[in-house]
Amino acid sequence: MEKKSFFAPLKSLRVRIFIIVLLSGVLPGVFMRYGIMNSYETRAIENRTNVVSAQLRVVANHLINNNYLVGYRAKSDSYLKTDKIIDAELEMLANLYDGRVMIIDSNFKVVKDTYDLSQGKIMISEEVIKCFRGDNISNYDADHGYIEMTTPIADSTLTSVDGEAEVQGVMLTSISTESIAATMEILQRNALVLEAIIIVIIIAFAIVLSGLLVRPFNKITDEVLKVKAGFSDEIISVPDYAETVHIVDAFNQVLSRNRTLDESRQEFVANVSHELKTPMASIKVLADSLTTQQDVPVEIYREFMEDITQEIDRENRIITDLLALVKMDKNVETLNFVDIDINELTELILKRLRPIARKKDVELIFESHRSVTASVDEVKMSLIMTNLVENAIKYNKEHGLVKVVLDADHQYFTFEVQDSGIGIPEDSLAHIYERFYRVDKSHSREIGGTGLGLAITKRAVILHQGSITVSSKEGEGSVFTVKIPLIHVSN
Repeated sequence: MEKKSFFAPLKSLRVRIFIIVLLSGVLPGVFMRYGIMNSYETRAIENRTNVVSAQLRVVANHLINNNYLVGYRAKSDSYLKTDKIIDAELEMLANLYDGRVMIIDSNFKVVKDTYDLSQGKIMISEEVIKCFRGDNISNYDADHGYIEMTTPIADSTLTSVDGEAEVQGVMLTSISTESIAATMEILQRNALVLEAIIIVIIIAFAIVLSGLLVRPFNKITDEVLKVKAGFSDEIISVPDYAETVHIVDAFNQVLSRNRTLDESRQEFVANVSHELKTPMASIKVLADSLTTQQDVPVEIYREFMEDITQEIDRENRIITDLLALVKMDKNVETLNFVDIDINELTELILKRLRPIARKKDVELIFESHRSVTASVDEVKMSLIMTNLVENAIKYNKEHGLVKVVLDADHQYFTFEVQDSGIGIPEDSLAHIYERFYRVDKSHSREIGGTGLGLAITKRAVILHQGSITVSSKEGEGSVFTVKIPLIHVSN
């Protein structure tokens, strides 16, 4: 028992449609959720930073206007009344944003820390140094959940060398982003619930849609199975999609071809039975005639035996042709392609057939336009030439003419057989390559034809990857043209 692959279900069209619809619905939602959440976080941090920065600039102005830094230098152990107000303002700001505010003077000394941890200590950091140079720094630490900002405390009445207000100190502020994180968590939870509901809806939709889209193909399968089981042999029609129309048309063509083949096979069997039975019936009649008569003269006995021999020869010809045709149909024989001088081969075939032509007083002419060498199977090529020329002789008129023309171009050579014979009716041209088909059955039997010669010829031409065509006028003659590649290319 063949082991099923883990990926075997993915070969199902319905499963693939389901997965495509599911991913098409889910992935955009997931990406949108992440995009919205990231956008919200960025916007919230930006807004929080702008609001706090504005408030810090106001506080920085208060510090300058009330000489907060100067007051600390002059009175390290006491506070002025305004200083207490500013301290309260700093504490309120720190509590409002659950953060920390440090005031650093020009000596990098922490003169105020709302946490009372670093007051009086020296604070030297890259952010502080840059702020003394006039740069505002704002950093968001997502891992620890806070925003760190530096705000210059600048005195507009004093200017530095470059004309900017002189920075007297720095406000180093850290504010918590827990409220933003809490809001994002709520949004994330609501988004996940909504996404789960949407996924359930998309799954249901994908199941229904995949079933509907695959239904026409299932209908085709059911119809094909009916034909296979023998319950129906009618043509199939599933016009739901352009693809189903193409598939059904192809199947109907195969079905029609199989019908034709079945009819041809039945006709072939009937013809074979008839063709083989006819000589046997003649032999039996002749034999019975001999056995029922007494004292049969030797002359009559010899005549009957000659007739029996002719019928046996006819039977052998039919069987030989049938075997040759069956072998070529099934490609049983391995063709031996070799380079052959087609001119010499044609002359040899005509030499063999000239005695037959002389008996019917038919003139046999060979016209070669150029020297031709081609890669062919010599036996099959001889068979093609012999059958066509022999038919032209046999079905010719008395004192008739058969002309064989050989020509070639850079890719193909043509072998043409023209005759002045009885010709072929127009309605029979499409059937002459069918097995046992005869245009004139009575005349064919007189000349000993089996009705298989042209069928064998056409099959041999096809094995050479060539083509055979015919043109004919009844009572005037026929022209058979065989076109075969000079170089055989293996498939």
